[in-house]
Amino acid sequence: MQNNAAIISVGNELLNGNTVDTNSTWLCSRLLSVSIPVVYSCAVGDDIEEIKNAIEYASGKADIILITGGLGPTDDDLTRDGIAKFLGVELEYHPDIFEKIKKFFAVRNYPMPEKNKIQAYLPAGTSEIENDLGTAPGIFYEKDKKIIALFPGVPSEMKQMFDKSILPKLKKLALSEVEGSAQGDILVVRKIRCIGAGESAIAEMLGDLMKRGRNPLINCTVDCGIITLHIIARAGDKNKAAALAQEDIQRLRGILGKLVYGLDEQTLAEVVGKKLLDAKKTLAVAESCTGGLIVKMITDVPGSSRYFTYGWVTYSNESKVSELGVKKELIEKFGAVSSEVAQAMAEGAKRKSGSDFAVAVTGIAGPDGGSEQKPVGLVYISIASPDGINTEKFLFGPRDRDFIRLRASQTLLNLLRLKLDI
Repeated sequence: MQNNAAIISVGNELLNGNTVDTNSTWLCSRLLSVSIPVVYSCAVGDDIEEIKNAIEYASGKADIILITGGLGPTDDDLTRDGIAKFLGVELEYHPDIFEKIKKFFAVRNYPMPEKNKIQAYLPAGTSEIENDLGTAPGIFYEKDKKIIALFPGVPSEMKQMFDKSILPKLKKLALSEVEGSAQGDILVVRKIRCIGAGESAIAEMLGDLMKRGRNPLINCTVDCGIITLHIIARAGDKNKAAALAQEDIQRLRGILGKLVYGLDEQTLAEVVGKKLLDAKKTLAVAESCTGGLIVKMITDVPGSSRYFTYGWVTYSNESKVSELGVKKELIEKFGAVSSEVAQAMAEGAKRKSGSDFAVAVTGIAGPDGGSEQKPVGLVYISIASPDGINTEKFLFGPRDRDFIRLRASQTLLNLLRLKLDI
């Protein structure tokens, strides 16, 4: 019988709208990568009884329970108390953990507040999940084929701890299930990444392929213009499930064509970088409204120095003139947010960098600065290439500032991807 999982996120900040729970989404993806589906997920506040009740409910639904948040040193960090109450045990002090916490502060030459000592207490019968990035250790419990793992809510700490300490255990568990049962219900999950069409348009193109109950099942998620199709294949054998998923990948690629930019965890920047590398071409970037986000995306990819040459954030009109050679008269006549200025920025970046390709973006990210003629969300993107220059106009509003900047960056990278395909 296949294991399944539940995820509990702890923190008042998750319930009052101040913090978005990205941990659960990430954990769901990691669990599916080892064929463990999530059957239940919830968020609870900083309350011992509520945390205990959530664990109790989740334990009736899942074999694996992952809990994030509430393991810090402050008075509202009550998750360790909640799990102790669920298990019916007391908290026990671990001097070795306290020594690690003291060392964490000592090597950074910071004074250690006494409150940090609470992090050295674990419920009796549990063990430590080491935290290499912070002071709050995780908590691990395993009994009668039930696994409960608790992590700090800080995403970077949680991810490192899960991948290092828990994912290997779950991989071994999934492997033993495959080897132990020829009739087991094994999951293989693949992803197809798309951009350039809306969710409804893609669903219409796929038709019956997205019917519920189909195997493989195809689910769809949307994030700032990126459409991700999750292909969830089930079979008694992992190789058979993988083959079913691969068949759907080929089928979907044939239907969606250039809307597909990558598979699984590939990013647009990664795909663009590989295309530049394969073509032995270089790239320069000139940004205004995106404020350096495009360069960040590009340089997040290891090895990007082999094709990325220059980047400018010319936020002011003066910097566009002095750094990229945009004529002052052009800005006065057409405005900084115009196709003419976007083109001049791309031409200037290409000329000054000597790169094969140069891209430029200028727009109004808001929330202020828009008008009837040039509303918030108006963005111009220009690409200068060996074949000439192309400039396009986009309207991404009315939306919030972060959305507009991200959508503009992704759109620019996609236009460059399509240009590199020609």
